[in-house]
Amino acid sequence: MARDPHRRAESRREKRKLRSRRHNPDGTMTLKDHLYELRNRLGMAVLFILLGGVFGFIWFFTRLGPVPALGDILLQPYCALPTDVRFAPNGTCQLFQTQPFEAFMVQFKVGIAVGMVVTAPLWLYQVWAFITPGLYAKERKFASIFVLCASVLFAAGAVLAFFVIPQGLEVLVSFGGGVFITALNAGDYISFVLVMLLIFGVSFELPLLVIMLNQIGMLPYANLKKWRRGIVFALFIFAAFATPGTDPISMVVLAVAMTILFEFAVQVSRIHDRRKAKREALEDPAAGLSDDEATPMNYLAEPVDPAPAKGYDDVT
Repeated sequence: MARDPHRRAESRREKRKLRSRRHNPDGTMTLKDHLYELRNRLGMAVLFILLGGVFGFIWFFTRLGPVPALGDILLQPYCALPTDVRFAPNGTCQLFQTQPFEAFMVQFKVGIAVGMVVTAPLWLYQVWAFITPGLYAKERKFASIFVLCASVLFAAGAVLAFFVIPQGLEVLVSFGGGVFITALNAGDYISFVLVMLLIFGVSFELPLLVIMLNQIGMLPYANLKKWRRGIVFALFIFAAFATPGTDPISMVVLAVAMTILFEFAVQVSRIHDRRKAKREALEDPAAGLSDDEATPMNYLAEPVDPAPAKGYDDVT
């Protein structure tokens, strides 16, 4: 027997109330409601990514007014190589397709990647809507700032990578001298570009991670100051292994950019810890004293009555 449509509408309204901070200030839900909510949010997020993938798939070969086609944008680093080292029949700039449907798979891969970027506000909202009911107002505010800063830093890293890729490619293909000619495979080249964009974008999240750990007290400025040289050395080691092209230009640019961002995060942590220490000193005058130092008597001891105690004879 089919369920009453009025009951289904009432059930949907009750579920919306459970997700509303006004009707459910504590954000409490049963495990079954959490699973239903997670399924719906993930389904909507995947739907938005697929719709964005369709847009990216079409954009790959289609100009959007003054914006060139996505394929032309991705080919720019390859086309920037000198023609004496790049295979350019009749002056063209094209990639090789060595397998059936390789062009389709490349277009599909790039379309999904672009779809995730273009529809990021939509599917991130679904993730945000699932997490928000369990957060307080202050936590939601900090989380919003975190998401915004993470998006800006990732975009900045991807843009830097796009300008570094041509120089890195030129260094890599120059080792062949006049013996080799460069004719890149479409799948390998696109994967190389996407990985470079991803590595630079994710690496630019380092200062945000350091500041977040400092804000919650897990990484104080004193430790950052003590470990600074070792961390900078580790950043250069990470850049050497992370850059897929193994060219010195990409490695040095990534390492220097991460070092500058790390130093910025260290200075922000220094200011935060200094302000935190001043607030604690105002709230607790004894906070700055060590365990071996004497605590002021007027802070701990109760005031003593100077009048002598009366004896038995005085009472009588």
